Amino acid sequence: MRIWAVANQKGGVGKTTSVVTLAGLLAERGKRVLVVDLDPHGSLTSWFGYDPDTIAVSVFNLFQHQGKVPDGLAAQLITETSCKGVSLLPASTALATLERRMVGVEGMGLIISRALAQLWDDFDYVILDNTPSLGVLMVNALAAAQHLIIPVQTEFLAIKGLERMLHTLQMIMKSQKNELAYTIVPTMFDRRTQASTKSLNLLRKTYPDTLWRFAIPVDTKFRDASQGGVVPSSLDSGTHGVRAYTHLLNDLLARTGADRERKHG
Repeated sequence: MRIWAVANQKGGVGKTTSVVTLAGLLAERGKRVLVVDLDPHGSLTSWFGYDPDTIAVSVFNLFQHQGKVPDGLAAQLITETSCKGVSLLPASTALATLERRMVGVEGMGLIISRALAQLWDDFDYVILDNTPSLGVLMVNALAAAQHLIIPVQTEFLAIKGLERMLHTLQMIMKSQKNELAYTIVPTMFDRRTQASTKSLNLLRKTYPDTLWRFAIPVDTKFRDASQGGVVPSSLDSGTHGVRAYTHLLNDLLARTGADRERKHG
């Protein structure tokens, strides 16, 4: 199993779109994929037609056992999606209460790691969609992940948000004594605007070693896919956006494979 987290402390930068599109492309290659919604807003859950306000079982159930994950619980919470090969561990809005409920409970930062350990042989890839705020959910995601994907919109304020995300990442890695490799992915790029082009150039200058070499363009098909509750590649595999994510996936597979070889070498 490979575990990727998609996170940024700024909302609206394309996190959920990245999770769904990458998951769909992996499934098309015959991989068994689990997407996990760790955002109380439940955008990923809503994408696939479930209501985070009324859903009966969700990620929240994992956090109700004093830091433990009962055997078999993780599998009981998984539901299917419109995409063959992609399963969902959904969110509920109750996740917003976790910080208050979990004060003083030990082991709360490793709940997702423990849940995924129960599913290790059931999936080839897990992709974690994150809340934009720092808290127990993001700590869980970064503890579980083997690679972090940081989407950043190609506009100035989003780049400022990226600085906060990287600062948070450094703090968490220091506290966990764990190095987590990451890839910064420029999103919503519009080559017709000067602001978007300037922002991409600034990213390339500032983060030359960790920035993905291309950018995900603005593509209205992503919105159409979310409204239809399907992965974008099933709607139209030839759009600029899907082709860009295909390039990203190929680079991530090459990168994470190299990371794994170094760890085991």
